[in-house]
Amino acid sequence: MSYFNRRGIFLQKLGPTIVDPDEVLVSMQFALKESSLGASGTPSEKLLDSTIYTASSYDGGQSFSIGTARDVDGDGDIDHNDKAKLLALAKAYANIVKP
Repeated sequence: MSYFNRRGIFLQKLGPTIVDPDEVLVSMQFALKESSLGASGTPSEKLLDSTIYTASSYDGGQSFSIGTARDVDGDGDIDHNDKAKLLALAKAYANIVKP
């Protein structure tokens, strides 16, 4: 997140593991950043309205599934399009070799 943009997405890829070489998990954290000055004048930052989704794949990252979702596309309803956007983000990030 930059100084001018308070919204951010943190992505983390987990796997494959020795136990299951085809398992890939992608953790996606959506948050808002709030910057402020502390009592001593030191800058501090904290994350607000943080939501974490975990997408899982058991075929090496070819396809993903996700549990529940919320309205991530801003159209006012929770539907297949919201899950599709989260799954597309997870698949794209899983395919990046050197992030």
